[in-house]
Amino acid sequence: MRLSQEQLDHFQREGWLFLPELFTPEEVAVMKREAEAIYEQHRPEIWREKNGAPRTAFAAHLYNEAFRLLGAHPRMIEPIEQVFGEPVYMHQFKINAKSAFTGEVWQWHQDYGTWKRDDGMPEPRAMNIAVFLDEVFPFNGPLLLVPRSQEAGDLEAGHDLQTTSYPLWTLDNETVTKLVEKGGIVAATGKPGGMLMFHGNLVHGSAGNITPFPRKIVYLTLNAVSNHIRQPTRPEFIAHRDFAPIRPVADDALARYARQGLPLAAE
Repeated sequence: MRLSQEQLDHFQREGWLFLPELFTPEEVAVMKREAEAIYEQHRPEIWREKNGAPRTAFAAHLYNEAFRLLGAHPRMIEPIEQVFGEPVYMHQFKINAKSAFTGEVWQWHQDYGTWKRDDGMPEPRAMNIAVFLDEVFPFNGPLLLVPRSQEAGDLEAGHDLQTTSYPLWTLDNETVTKLVEKGGIVAATGKPGGMLMFHGNLVHGSAGNITPFPRKIVYLTLNAVSNHIRQPTRPEFIAHRDFAPIRPVADDALARYARQGLPLAAE
């Protein structure tokens, strides 16, 4: 799968691109079921909100077959290799949840700020991919993007260890205000199966979810192989050390897995 010139131009200008319903209902259904089964497990890769609701399941591609196939799917790998002009490896894989009524806030931040400070990533040549497993509405904690904010480069940030259960290098209100005055804010909404890709320096965040509508999103960070991390400080299940290029599976691999009716999740 390759992006059109128009799509490439949009990404380079705005810092993000949304591909609606890239994955089929059949593919989404098996991922959604297995994500819910994973959240029931008790393992160090699964982090929870302060109230116990699931927040993030890291490295699910290493212990679940459906997400292994997703992590090597050509509909994600090929467009990113097209943008970077070289092979990519998996820097991070996580399934984020905003549970109904309980999903907490993610403060404004740039992901490259964390990759650089905590993992020793040389340049922002890693791409975020987000695959929607539930419908993301304007009101159930969608990802909020500041278009064109990637042009500001790597911004000064503070280490927030208090606001949520997940530590972030966050931006101050004045910085965000100035960026929003230039680029505005876009809510990344869409139906299950949609895929969002956005630049590592794009400023983004999300509000809490106070609605009855949960939203689960699979996030993958695909890094150019030449840009592999140099000084990781976080656990390997958060910042991976396997820098081998991803070899894409067949385009129908996830659909075939869904039809087999295999066990939902590895124990």
